Amino acid sequence: MNKNSIISALLSIFMMLLSNTLRADNVILPFHILGGELSNSAATSVSDIDEVLPRMKALGLNTVLVPVYWEFLEPDEGKMGFTLVDRTIDVARQQGLKIVPLWFGAWKNSMSCYTPAWFKRDVKRFPRVVTAEGIPLEIASCFSDNVLQADLKAFSALIQHIAEKDPMHDVVIMLQIENEIGMLESARDHSPLAEKAYLQPVPQALLKALNIKQQGSWAEVFGTDDYADEKFMAWHYACYVEHLAKAARQIHDMPLYVNAAMNSRGRKPGEYPSAGPLAHLADIWKTGAPSIDILAPDIYDTGFKSWASKYAMPLRPQDGGKIKNRLFIPESRCCENSGVRALYAFGEHQALGFSPFAIDQASPKETESVTQAYNLLSQVFNVKPKNTWGVLFDQDDKERVIEDEDVVMTCRHYFTLPWDPRATDGSTWPEGGAMLIRLGKYDYLLAGSGVVVDFKTRTEKQQEQQKKLGEDGFAEAGNEMFNLPSSMFHGSRLGLLSVDEVTIDHQGQMHFLRRHNGDQSHQGRHARISVGEWKILHIQLYEFK
Repeated sequence: MNKNSIISALLSIFMMLLSNTLRADNVILPFHILGGELSNSAATSVSDIDEVLPRMKALGLNTVLVPVYWEFLEPDEGKMGFTLVDRTIDVARQQGLKIVPLWFGAWKNSMSCYTPAWFKRDVKRFPRVVTAEGIPLEIASCFSDNVLQADLKAFSALIQHIAEKDPMHDVVIMLQIENEIGMLESARDHSPLAEKAYLQPVPQALLKALNIKQQGSWAEVFGTDDYADEKFMAWHYACYVEHLAKAARQIHDMPLYVNAAMNSRGRKPGEYPSAGPLAHLADIWKTGAPSIDILAPDIYDTGFKSWASKYAMPLRPQDGGKIKNRLFIPESRCCENSGVRALYAFGEHQALGFSPFAIDQASPKETESVTQAYNLLSQVFNVKPKNTWGVLFDQDDKERVIEDEDVVMTCRHYFTLPWDPRATDGSTWPEGGAMLIRLGKYDYLLAGSGVVVDFKTRTEKQQEQQKKLGEDGFAEAGNEMFNLPSSMFHGSRLGLLSVDEVTIDHQGQMHFLRRHNGDQSHQGRHARISVGEWKILHIQLYEFK
């Protein structure tokens, strides 16, 4: 074997090992994505890219999600141009940023608005979706092989170019296929190609995955309502995406995901982008597109914790679930609450990453929380936790009790304390949130903003005497206790040995800033971080009787 052959063989082995590292255990990158997604038109010129990426670095991001537009990649059929892709990778490398390309191919937010002009004009060769009423929509039909082959050709060229431009995954670490696939106006496609597929038997692989014994056409197995139609479309969208995903794996293997617009606000299929990679369709998508690593939620509605939990599916079968899906939030409303939501996602669900949308267009007041939270997260990621939790509070959801062996932690929104006038001035409470980390017995980190935590033993919590407190933090005069123990107190209690504000370096070593005691811990009663402040507290406890 000559020298070049040996080098080539070693490179192949290295790439295989790297690929396995990137994809192991349902996507465990050696990296937490502290991300931000650019607005849809933010990377349509070289000058856009030159301006926006350094600005994202200054905000504290380590990863930027950047659209790649089919209409710019292949403006003339068969002629590919990679100027924008190359510029994005080059500037990201200069800035020390990672990139997640978003393939705006056949679909973007259901519609086919980013397809090239030659594709749009040739409706006969590239047919569109048709509603039950016969109305054509500007949505390419996933049942057309011409649509698939054109999309696949451009997408494969993109992946091949990335492989040549960034062979070691130094910059491009993950990739999104299409964007918010789904049907609008109608729950399913009624074009001739779709109708033909609708009459075919439901594939055996899907019946097996869903544990359905009945066989027959889609209508015979699932019925004919909108939700049945959604299942039909979900399968065919997933199978379409699988063609692209398999091609990517063969050319330049890296983690792949698809993102979903939420089925929120009581809407029915067709009223939201239905049949996309939604949580209630996860088994269909995982069966139809097994090469996809992550089904990712785009969270804009209220109920952030609920939406996140739907996509944080068990990573291992022994955890009680057959579907594996690590939480990654590629889009979330960029707002003043974004920072604490990121802390919650990483703490509670060990998320792969978090990314506010259109962060390049957000106001400084909105991006400040992201910068502050990412600063804390970049520090706490350097420690080796025994366990982690996330807390997220608002005006209606104010408290969470966490049990950690014999330690019971009562976590609350900071405004539940009686002395801050902002709690009762009539304004809406900003969300408070934190990542809570157990380092060892009686040893914790609290990283966040707008939270307060007290620590008790189990027996102490069970015998807790609650009092209404005045604005000075002491009991109201004449206030009667409730939940009184039926007998004298027994057992042990926990006290605060120390609460220290710290920073954490890249080696995971803590550096003392100041001691929080006296008024800052309410004389040893709790650890707290005020609304508007962003801190890491190192909390050590002790037991006494």
